[in-house]
Amino acid sequence: MLTVALLVGVAVLTFLAVEIGPLYAADRFRDLREPTDGERGRLDFLRETAGLEADRVAIERRGADEAGGANDGVGRVEVAVRGPPRRRVLFLSEAVLDDVDEDVALGLLAAEAGRVETYYGEFRAVAVAAVVGVLAAIVTATVPFDAGFASLVAVGLAAFWVGRRVQYAADDRAADAVGAGRVADAFERVAAIRGVEPETGDWSTWFEVQPPLGDRIAALREREGSEAE
Repeated sequence: MLTVALLVGVAVLTFLAVEIGPLYAADRFRDLREPTDGERGRLDFLRETAGLEADRVAIERRGADEAGGANDGVGRVEVAVRGPPRRRVLFLSEAVLDDVDEDVALGLLAAEAGRVETYYGEFRAVAVAAVVGVLAAIVTATVPFDAGFASLVAVGLAAFWVGRRVQYAADDRAADAVGAGRVADAFERVAAIRGVEPETGDWSTWFEVQPPLGDRIAALREREGSEAE
C-alpha cells in the first residue's frame, strides 16, 4: 500500500510540476508588467476575436538586447498561456503589441486559444505524469521489468500519437476562429523573425508529442485551399 501511495504521489507531483511549474517560473523569473489601459482595451478586442479566455494578462518587458529590434526592427515575439483552468495567465512580449501586424497577433492568440480549448497543456501534463509513474513502478519493482517496459512503450507511443492529434485539433479551432490562412501566416512570420525555417517531420520527430511547425503550417494551407474552392 505504501508503494502504491508513493507511485501515485510521484505521478501527482509530476503533473503539478508540468502544469504549474512554467506559470511559477514565468511569474518569478521574467520581467513582467500589467497592460496599460490602452493595451488592455486592444487586447480585449484581439482576445475576443481570437476566442481566447485567460484570467490574467502579463506583458514581458523588452530586454536590453531587443532595444533596437532583433530582426527588421521586431523584438522577440512570444504568446503563451500558462497555468491550470481558472488560473490561466496569458504571457506575451511587448513586440506582439508594438512590432507585428494585427493579423499576426490574432493568429498567435487564436493558436493559443485552440490549445486552451483542447486542453493541450493538461494532456501533456497527464502524459508526462503517466510516463514518470510507469518508470517509478519499474524502478521500485512494483511491476516486473518486462511488463513495465512494455507498458512504458505503449504509454509513450499513445502519448505521441494522441498529442499530435490534439495539436492539430487546436490548430483547427484557431482556423475556425480567425481563418486558416491567418494562422499559417502568423506562424511563418514568427519563424522569419526568429530566423528559422519551419521544419517538417522526419524520423527524428517521430518521438515528439507536438508535430513540427512546418507540418502544422502545411495542414493549415491545405485547409485554406479547400476552403477557397
